[in-house]
Amino acid sequence: MGKITGFLEYQRLHEAAEDKTSRTQHYREFIQHLTADEAKIQGARCMDCGTPFCMSGCPVNNIIPDFNDLVYRQDWQNAIETLHSTNNFPEFTGRVCPAPCEEACTLRINNDPVGIKSIEHAIIDKAWEEGWVRPQPPAARTSKRVAIVGSGPAGLACAQQLARAGHGVVVFEKNDRIGGLLRYGIPDFKLEKRLIDRRLEQLRAEGVEFKVNHAVGPAPVGAGNGAAKVLDAATITDEFDAVVLAGGAEKPRDLPVPGRELDGVYFAMDFLALQNRRVAGDSGIKDLWAKGKHVVIIGGGDTGSDCVGTSNRHGAASVVQFELLPMPPEADRNPAWPYWPQRLRTSSSHEEGCQRDWSVATKRFVGGGGKVEKLVAARIEWKDGRMQEIPGSEFEMQADLVLLAMGFVSPVQQMLDAFGVAKDARGNAQATTDGPGCYATSIPKVYTAGDMRRGQSLVVWAIREGRQCARAVDQFLTGSSTLPR
Repeated sequence: MGKITGFLEYQRLHEAAEDKTSRTQHYREFIQHLTADEAKIQGARCMDCGTPFCMSGCPVNNIIPDFNDLVYRQDWQNAIETLHSTNNFPEFTGRVCPAPCEEACTLRINNDPVGIKSIEHAIIDKAWEEGWVRPQPPAARTSKRVAIVGSGPAGLACAQQLARAGHGVVVFEKNDRIGGLLRYGIPDFKLEKRLIDRRLEQLRAEGVEFKVNHAVGPAPVGAGNGAAKVLDAATITDEFDAVVLAGGAEKPRDLPVPGRELDGVYFAMDFLALQNRRVAGDSGIKDLWAKGKHVVIIGGGDTGSDCVGTSNRHGAASVVQFELLPMPPEADRNPAWPYWPQRLRTSSSHEEGCQRDWSVATKRFVGGGGKVEKLVAARIEWKDGRMQEIPGSEFEMQADLVLLAMGFVSPVQQMLDAFGVAKDARGNAQATTDGPGCYATSIPKVYTAGDMRRGQSLVVWAIREGRQCARAVDQFLTGSSTLPR
């Protein structure tokens, strides 16, 4: 490595962030990438540890020690080539990935890990600034055509890889813009949508065709998604040489308690998508705001955190976030190294203002005039993996807006039923990831990748599966493939 003793000499650097009192007044990104000198210092901390556990911790197996060393040597152009060799969209993962690579870093055993995510962020931002990210159209095109249903990170990664292999690729998206949950699920203050748009220009230049407002399902299924044109699954299968189902795990987990029907109780994604549309400049958006309201968010994950940040930007009177599970320990190190630890995580949205509470179960919603006014909850404890209410612990809390952010249970079942693919026990499209026929569903020439196959997961896992699925499809179409796996 560039500096053998760097991990002994330098401390971990954190990316600079705008003050929380000012950043909550807008929806722009507020975290700045490292300067070249700062990134060099972080790269110098890479240990030359012999076995790079960080690479196995990274779902796309980024070649982390190599690009760390290249950044230390200030060879930025080779650094982005190394990063792009495994990751189609590092500007997405460098912003929203929880960085399991850092939990697997050898330094994490007894010290702060290398700032791998911040280095990735710095590399891709510099690459765009220098004009190094260019279209890579294929040298020759095949006569094969592939339909990709869903334009999230799995669908986009799969589309780019197949287009570079020379195939004709058409991406169908039911919404009015491309990007899936990147577009409408992640707030702009974490991922500005201009980053998606410039990637789409690259994909178009490489030959990918996008069709928005096109929902794929059984015919007929009614009006589809708003103004979306509804396409018959059988027609798509007949017209293309291969089909990839790359939609998300969009069916949210509900909370079937008394009062669930009251106005003011919404799924988190309904709330988040509306705000993203407002930021995009859309008109006629449903009037759902947190301004002046006492907001309760049920669910302690990333989606709940995004609701916290959005509610604070709306000007909520108060924000409370409940979690069913016990409060994780506040550990400075990773007791599960190199695996992902159960540890208390405080997001930038939490830092902006939020009361967090653990081991709380919501029992019912109470309202007047059809609108929610409060909720009734109770303290719980876990014994032998089972939840038990603590006697006498019931309490009430004012709630003008309740957001359900308890995760997602499966893809939309109508989509899978339309194609007739077999499902696993959780309702996902069934397909293996290894060996002959990997990523293939039970229906000939229909493949699947991302959350539609594995269930709710991370953007980085979606990119990995999209890339691997592309190789499997390329091999199916041509008999062999030079695409990386």
